[in-house]
Amino acid sequence: MTKREAFLQAVSKEYVEEFLNFVKLSKDRSDPFDLDELLQEFPKKQKEELWENLGKLLTDVLLEFPMEKWNCEIDEDSADEMEVEGSADLKQTMSVIEGVIMVACASIRVIDEDVTYGALLECAIILNGILDALPKSQLFLQISIQRLCESWWEKGLEGKEELGKTAFLMLLEKSLLLKNSAADIQRLWNLHQALLSFDYDSEDSSEVKDMLLQCFLSVNHIKREEGRRFLSFLFSWNVSFIKMIHGTLRNQLQFFPKSITVHVAELYFRAWTKASGVFLQEIENGCIQDLMHHGVHLHRNSPVHSKVRQILSYFHKQKHRQGVEEMLYRLYQPILWRGLKARNSEVRANAALLFTEAFPVRDPSFDNEVMDSEIQRQFEVLFSLLEDPQPLVRSTGVLGVCRIATKYWDMIPPTILTDFLKKLIDLASDVSSADVRCSVFKCMAMVTENKLSHPLLEQLLPALKNSLHDNSEKVRVAFVDLLQKIKAVRAAKFWKVCPMEHLLARLETDSRPVGRRIVNLLFNSFLPVNQSEEVWCERCVTLIQMNPMAARKFYQYAHEHTAPTNIAKLMLTIRRCLNACIQRTAREDQDDVENSNKENTSVLEHVLSINDTASMASLLEITVILWRSIRKSLEMNKEALAYTTSKFASVLPGYFRVFKEDRCMVPLILLASFMPAAAVPTFSCGVVSKLRSLEKGATENQYSSLIDCLCQWGQVGHVLEVITDWLTEAMPLKQSKRDSERRVRIQEVVEAKPDLALDYAEYMITHTMNRDCLLAVPQKKLNHLLKALGALKEVFYSFISSPETGSCKIDKETALRAFLLHGRLSIHLQHKYNTDERTYLLLLENTAAWTIEKVLPFLINPICEDEASEQKTLVAKQAVEACLTVCKDVIMVGLADPEFQGQILQFSLSVLQAERGYMCLPLLLSVLKEITENCLALTVQNQNEDLLVLLNIAQNVFQKILETAARRLRKQREEALQLLHSAHVMLADFINVVQDWHAANVLVLHGVFSTILAAVLVELSHYLQKVSHAEELTPPETVQDLPPLSSTLLAIIMKSPSLSRSFLSELNESVDSEAVEGVVGLTAVLCILTVVRQGKCKGSDIKSSAASVHIKLQKYYEVVAEASDSIERAIYESALKIGNDILQP
Repeated sequence: MTKREAFLQAVSKEYVEEFLNFVKLSKDRSDPFDLDELLQEFPKKQKEELWENLGKLLTDVLLEFPMEKWNCEIDEDSADEMEVEGSADLKQTMSVIEGVIMVACASIRVIDEDVTYGALLECAIILNGILDALPKSQLFLQISIQRLCESWWEKGLEGKEELGKTAFLMLLEKSLLLKNSAADIQRLWNLHQALLSFDYDSEDSSEVKDMLLQCFLSVNHIKREEGRRFLSFLFSWNVSFIKMIHGTLRNQLQFFPKSITVHVAELYFRAWTKASGVFLQEIENGCIQDLMHHGVHLHRNSPVHSKVRQILSYFHKQKHRQGVEEMLYRLYQPILWRGLKARNSEVRANAALLFTEAFPVRDPSFDNEVMDSEIQRQFEVLFSLLEDPQPLVRSTGVLGVCRIATKYWDMIPPTILTDFLKKLIDLASDVSSADVRCSVFKCMAMVTENKLSHPLLEQLLPALKNSLHDNSEKVRVAFVDLLQKIKAVRAAKFWKVCPMEHLLARLETDSRPVGRRIVNLLFNSFLPVNQSEEVWCERCVTLIQMNPMAARKFYQYAHEHTAPTNIAKLMLTIRRCLNACIQRTAREDQDDVENSNKENTSVLEHVLSINDTASMASLLEITVILWRSIRKSLEMNKEALAYTTSKFASVLPGYFRVFKEDRCMVPLILLASFMPAAAVPTFSCGVVSKLRSLEKGATENQYSSLIDCLCQWGQVGHVLEVITDWLTEAMPLKQSKRDSERRVRIQEVVEAKPDLALDYAEYMITHTMNRDCLLAVPQKKLNHLLKALGALKEVFYSFISSPETGSCKIDKETALRAFLLHGRLSIHLQHKYNTDERTYLLLLENTAAWTIEKVLPFLINPICEDEASEQKTLVAKQAVEACLTVCKDVIMVGLADPEFQGQILQFSLSVLQAERGYMCLPLLLSVLKEITENCLALTVQNQNEDLLVLLNIAQNVFQKILETAARRLRKQREEALQLLHSAHVMLADFINVVQDWHAANVLVLHGVFSTILAAVLVELSHYLQKVSHAEELTPPETVQDLPPLSSTLLAIIMKSPSLSRSFLSELNESVDSEAVEGVVGLTAVLCILTVVRQGKCKGSDIKSSAASVHIKLQKYYEVVAEASDSIERAIYESALKIGNDILQP
């Protein structure tokens, strides 16, 4: 028996095992049995017999183990044998079905035209019918049946419609999965015609519609070519479906990135090009024209507007395609021209944007006369846009005109082009809008790209030169960008458009964005890298002579436009130039011109002289600027650094001898700081002596560069020694013998200058680089400096306690600065050395304790108003504020632990208890805000008792602050008003912090707002009780009509909706709990409500509160009715009037 006959016989129920064996062999690639080859050998009759046997086998198997049993679970009480038997039967059935599918798929490939395949069709239909009944575990079988249906459709066999629908649905569903592949979308496109087999109006198609619409939300479909083909084809399924597609895409546009939006535009365009009849009409009117309408009428800040414009721009770019220009003209006709004349300026601007992008909007079928008339009308529209009253429309018109001129320069009449550009020149001076002026320069850069425009631009652009000095930075930036563009495209000589003097003057004074652009513009003029270094130096000197400050700015940014090597070459060339000038002067003195050193000869010898101090100083300053700009690059190239250092080190002593003017000394010292101290031994040995020899009152410029040198050389210890010695020697007490003999040094005796010592210390602490060097000094030396600063506290105390200071060389301002510097240095040392310990925090706590003990007693009202007493009080106030400032800084940088914060809160309470402690209220509020914010932030992470205690104390401090302010208002109103004004910002910051962190601790919010409410009610009640005549009872209309403290507090609260809600909640709670009672108290509440309703509270909340107060006020009617002429009755009637005004709708 041949293999063909054996296989034919095996396709039956009786020989099912042999059939499965053949299937297994076919799946085994190592076995020579090939099912495809075998079927190709079958003659026509055997093929038909095979397919009949295949259908019979499938039917017999399904009858023996029907579909109902496939997914049924075996009863729990059934025997194990039945369970195993059922599982085996299912496995056997699935194996046979798999084999049938395999043979059917192979058979499709060998079907000829003269073969009858009805039996195979019946088999395929059966397999299609059991698809939904297959167990979920049989995913492979589902995919195999899908492949069978897919192959049937692609072969174009009879009955393909039903099978194609199955394959289409399965591929459609699979393509929507996140992990779909390009192959799935490709296969879906291959089956796209199967969609036409679905009845659009049938209920069974609803699922298909949903999945098809999901495809338009799928980025994978949109960004792939086959996916876009498929999606554009969907527009042709049914006219009604086009509306659903457009609605889906329009709703999704805001979420698409620009790259995907381009593909969406392509979908619309492809659909339009392939459509005809009613489909074309629906796409044009329902989709494209709808997009045009939205492009004109959407707000510019809408996330959809830019995407709609992008889609329409795609259509505008396709105007060269047949029919597009006519379609745009026809669809824009009822929308565009009406939008250009709309009353809404944003609509006009949107319409102008589309119009200028689509220009010319015309029908190609027009004859020449009509076409010319239409184009002329559109030119007039462009001119009207440039004259529109709204800046947004004018800016859009500028963009459009420049875009059109660039694109159609050779087709637009010269007179119109000239008129356009002259109008743009006029708009460059539009005083009403910087945006319009800016748009002129940005868009004119576009015009320069057309070479035909250059002759006309060269004539007109010089009129714009003063725009470089526009008061708007963005306009100046745009103007310089235009000059760069003119230079790049060679439209004109940029210095003829804007003279060099103007550019340098602006470079000297302008901001970084403008300055960097000017440097970029001028770079090749003053640093032509393709010429010799001597030319660079000549140009440098020329620039200095034209504008020295501009020269400094130029070389500050020069490193951004060339390699560090060129910057180093320029530095060395300047060095040679300076050397030549020095040697030339020396030769003139010696009358020895013939024996000149040719190595240092420069063409600038006859231009420069060392007597020209300004030029010499500028060259030295530029050298410093250049070195600083490439310093990091030099440090990375040790060889270049060593070479540069040796070259300058060899000439620096000579420079110090020749250039002795102050302006030259600063850059020379800075140059020395760039080198090691050993490279300039003559200078480095005398730096400390120079610092010691400076006189009291020396400016920062005189000592800053010297200190910078020592810091760069790692010799900060010498500066510390000078500072410590001067502070110690300036003390009233003499230096102990042990201290004086501790070190032996030979130096000149210099008078102690404690104020200059503090200048040095403050300079080092303030500047980051120097501070890092200072803190790198051994801790012992830093502690010695800290001790010297701390010792001046007693000197400071002597200025408060007694006007006689003995032999002390320190004045009170110097002592106060030392007191403050002691605290600042303690903060830095705590941060560096004792992050987990409290060594330096303890010093600050001791300082606060010292202030309480020694200084606070002087914060009293003087018994006699003499100048000395007032002076003592002022000095005491300064000391307290200095201490509070340091403590606030500790908290702000996160170094304060709960113990330190508790000490500061107690210190604050002590200050408030002092008779004149109110003078420190602004700073106390600032400290309180920092502590409260820090504690609330920590509470979010971990709520512990220490933090809760601190927050309770903070609330007490706030209460004391308000009590102090109220008390001061009663005693000294004018002084208290100034105090409230100066504390307003700090008070607002504190209240806002409590509100912002209310989720961390609601009790703190409640406590603070109850304190605020109590202060306002007490002040208002006191004001009402003082009224003696009914005529004085005028309800407050604004917050300014309230008493001072209430006015300040409510003004802060009314600015924020959240603050207003919290305050109103506290007010309602107080009223409901009857904490506020009596006619006066309830009237005060109504006065608050009538003012607060002008803020950001909801009107319904205000009315609800007023209604509650009105009800409680009714209880006092009988009491006040008895006294018809009393003030209390007048207050009651005033309250009723206020309440009625609030409750009116």
